[in-house]
Amino acid sequence: MRFGMLTTNPIIDCALLAWFLAQLAKVILEAVLLRKLDLRLFVSSGGMPSSHSALVVSATVAIGKHCGFSGPAFALAVVLSAVVMYDACNVRRSAGDTARLVNQILAHVEKLTAEDFADDLREVMGHTPLQVLMGALLGLGVGLLA
Repeated sequence: MRFGMLTTNPIIDCALLAWFLAQLAKVILEAVLLRKLDLRLFVSSGGMPSSHSALVVSATVAIGKHCGFSGPAFALAVVLSAVVMYDACNVRRSAGDTARLVNQILAHVEKLTAEDFADDLREVMGHTPLQVLMGALLGLGVGLLA
């Protein structure tokens, strides 16, 4: 695939490819490790590898290759990548932990019925540091292709 064919912007194409590969890896890993094919994972957040990390690191590396590693565009991309990966590892993961705890509490409240709560809170929102690292490495590899 020649980058720039999908959106006419090779950096965006590179980022989209990294996101796609990370999401596909989630589906494949679940199918192989748990013997369960869940195609909803393709559009979900959380899990291994981090598609957010893959997307931003891939774009960052592609920007560096196309615009130079010492320019302001690359510097901004590095900073934004760090923010996205920090958020994935800390803020979103903490929100997922909180959702898990609330779901456990609600399961033990006798007065409430299942109809009081249409859906459980989403528990898989963030990533472990390993998931972020693996997503970043995937993004690095794809970004180097740009």
